[in-house]
Amino acid sequence: QVQLVESGGGLVQPGGSLRLSCVASGFTFSTKGMKWYRQAPGKEREFVATISAHGDFVNFAESVRDRFSISRNNSQNTVYLEMNSLKPEDTAVYYCGVWGTDDWGRGAQVTVSS
Repeated sequence: QVQLVESGGGLVQPGGSLRLSCVASGFTFSTKGMKWYRQAPGKEREFVATISAHGDFVNFAESVRDRFSISRNNSQNTVYLEMNSLKPEDTAVYYCGVWGTDDWGRGAQVTVSS
């Protein structure tokens, strides 16, 4: 059974940074691409970033391309989302998922506010 557990969310001031982690289990992590999506209040879930199985390909939504980075540690079954220069519009619940599936974690709340 696939399990994805996000952590690292919280309240941060505009311009600040956070790093989200997602620990995966129940599948062979090193063979699957991973993704981060987010959902703001009243909005649909939207793509944020993705990383290939071995980390050699990454892609980002245009709105975060110059501020966020994604990485993974296959020995620890963990994918990360490093978020810098955070803006109030980045406020959302952030979900990690397995690329090409409908497997999601429960999400981590990120709030950017002064």
